[in-house]
Amino acid sequence: MAAKGSKLVIFASMAANLGIAVMKFIASFFTGSSAMLSEGIHSVIDTSNGVLLLWGIKKSHVAPDKQHPFGHGKEVYFWSFIVAILVFSLGGGIALYEGIKHLIEPHAEVDNSPKMMYWNYGVLIGSILFEGVSLLVAWKEFRKVHQTGIISAMAKSKDAASIAIIIENGAAVTGLLIALIGISLMYYFDDPVYDALSSILIGFLLIGVSIFMAKETKHLLIGESATDEDINEIKDILKEYKEIDYFGNIRTMHLGPEEIIAVIEVNFKDDLKVSDVERIVREIKNKIKSAEPKFTHVYVETDSINKSTFN
Repeated sequence: MAAKGSKLVIFASMAANLGIAVMKFIASFFTGSSAMLSEGIHSVIDTSNGVLLLWGIKKSHVAPDKQHPFGHGKEVYFWSFIVAILVFSLGGGIALYEGIKHLIEPHAEVDNSPKMMYWNYGVLIGSILFEGVSLLVAWKEFRKVHQTGIISAMAKSKDAASIAIIIENGAAVTGLLIALIGISLMYYFDDPVYDALSSILIGFLLIGVSIFMAKETKHLLIGESATDEDINEIKDILKEYKEIDYFGNIRTMHLGPEEIIAVIEVNFKDDLKVSDVERIVREIKNKIKSAEPKFTHVYVETDSINKSTFN
């Protein structure tokens, strides 16, 4: 997903989360629902996370400098990792705390008056609709770039900010459904324990989501390679040249969602002139960058290395 599309999705998600958070806190104040309070905190964290992701995108576009010669593309990965930590510590931790607290010391009785029920159901259903629309917008933007299956698309994408928004919105919708079920059971059985249990489930949901986000972002943060499809594209270009004796040890690393560095070891035939080698190297670089613009840095090493060292 392009940066412009990512920002649009983040702004839309932030606006929805901020409005929903206000509604949830108001409903929690009047109803005393721990699940509703947990969801309100979740929405505030999602709003704050959007700010961090926007900051990461902005910093990732800072021009290269002496200290960072390849640019600041990985800034977005760093801030996405911070978002994962916040979801774990604040979202999941507080939801678990509230749930366990109300499980140990539940409300004496359930206020199932129409007024209280309207507050809970109104806010939850409205929030599900808003979050659902936000998730749909994010997913449509994501699918503009990734047309494969859901699992493979998420695995192949290196756009950590967009993935974070999709996962967060998906977790938000799931959490709201859990809260809706919990509150419904609470009213049906006249037992506040179900409300507390739903808060605990929401906590485990957020912790699971944060672990998944942290794991995916970690690979990008420490340097993840390009996809097999992109590497095969490089190999196809190299195979076009009969002047190349053999090649291999193609090393790639994402510097950002749309930036990849590639280092290729090539062994040319011995009868080639230096000028011919220089010309072919230029052609190879240009062809790779034209075939896949994400290869912003391409380096071709032409040292004579034993073929057995190539992979």
